[in-house]
Amino acid sequence: MSERTCRFVTLGCKVNQYDTQLVREALFGAGFREAAPGEPAALCVVNTCTVTEHADADGRYEIRKLLRRNPGAKIFVMGCYAARAPDELRKLDGVAAVVEHRDRLGDELKQFGVERMPSGIARFDGHHRAFVKVQDGCILNCTFCIIPQVRPSLRSRPLEEIEAEVWRLVTAGFREIVLTGIHLGHYGVEFSRGRPRRDWCRLSHLVRRLVKVPGRWRLRLSSLEATEVTDDLIGVLADEPRVCPHLHVCLQSGSDRVLAAMKRRYRVAGFMRRVELIRRRLDLPALTTDVIVGFPGESDGDFAETLRVCETAGFSKMHIFPFSSRRGTPAATMAGQTTAAVIRERREKILALESDLAGRYYRSLIGRSVDVLVERVPESDCRMARGIACRYVPVRLAASRFEEYELVTARVTAAAADHVVGERILSGTNGFVLGDWSLPVLHSCSH
Repeated sequence: MSERTCRFVTLGCKVNQYDTQLVREALFGAGFREAAPGEPAALCVVNTCTVTEHADADGRYEIRKLLRRNPGAKIFVMGCYAARAPDELRKLDGVAAVVEHRDRLGDELKQFGVERMPSGIARFDGHHRAFVKVQDGCILNCTFCIIPQVRPSLRSRPLEEIEAEVWRLVTAGFREIVLTGIHLGHYGVEFSRGRPRRDWCRLSHLVRRLVKVPGRWRLRLSSLEATEVTDDLIGVLADEPRVCPHLHVCLQSGSDRVLAAMKRRYRVAGFMRRVELIRRRLDLPALTTDVIVGFPGESDGDFAETLRVCETAGFSKMHIFPFSSRRGTPAATMAGQTTAAVIRERREKILALESDLAGRYYRSLIGRSVDVLVERVPESDCRMARGIACRYVPVRLAASRFEEYELVTARVTAAAADHVVGERILSGTNGFVLGDWSLPVLHSCSH
């Protein structure tokens, strides 16, 4: 076993995936290389999640599995579970370091020869889309969520640093950049607090700056709350063709009573006003959302309201989360805990609605042109490809030749239950700024 081999396991969200890539590049800069399949690694990095107790169990399982398959390896543990229960993780065999505070990540890596943490990433191994973390921390107090306890302070990255990172990733050939954060809509809050509005630097300002980076690429926003989909942000999406016409706006429940119990910052009427404004300003946007099913005290009537709101909003995709009691959160001890059987029944109903709404949205795209990031080209037939559209719709492309990582324009010709079918349009840039240079086409995920 080489002393400079490493292996990575990432659990949880896009932010964790970004943080793992940052550590990967720091270790590579210190002379490490990623262990080949089947080759024991000297150092194993586990980036943990703690959003549920099941996530904690997954973290412990991965640590034990890594130690079995990499005898004698040092296990480096980071992430939200490490911040919440560092002593619990230190007791596990093989664990050499636990990053209790994010500020100490660079210090903890010094023992492995990392002299300086990079300010950002230059690649995103194993992905067709590159996630860019622009913000960390959450200061809200939703009663079901433990994350504000482990990432309690807001920290936004400097705009210039993010811009430089996007330049690197676009130059490396990434055609889609996804902005993400623990609470993306709070980007720049600490920069702007106490300053006149003309001096603010919020998410809309960041997006307007980033879209000026040239090349054949597009920008997507990850999860937002309805209160953060501001008029300024909607204006950016309406003005800038580089920004995907897709917003993931978290609903969680369609019942005002349940939203109050969750301590969410909006009510249904305000949420729907944002939805209506988005639909007025943007051309057939994709709206996706999160819904928690079976929150304590959720009645049949509350759930019926959630179904009604979801149908009225016309979501093209919904992430459905059965309520999972999380020790340390107020919701874990609330009266009226919903039984597993009721949660399963309600989940099946809302999944059926999701399928119906997705089909409606897919059919509405027939005859329209969409930009598609090619993610998979079967070796058996290079004239068939799969990708993801700007409107966050799975697409199957036919009657042309494609390469992975290409960003192509296609006309939607048909809609199925779980995807649309498109034909490539060879018509130039479709509004994107290419300039007088081109980017390399990447042929695999191995860069």
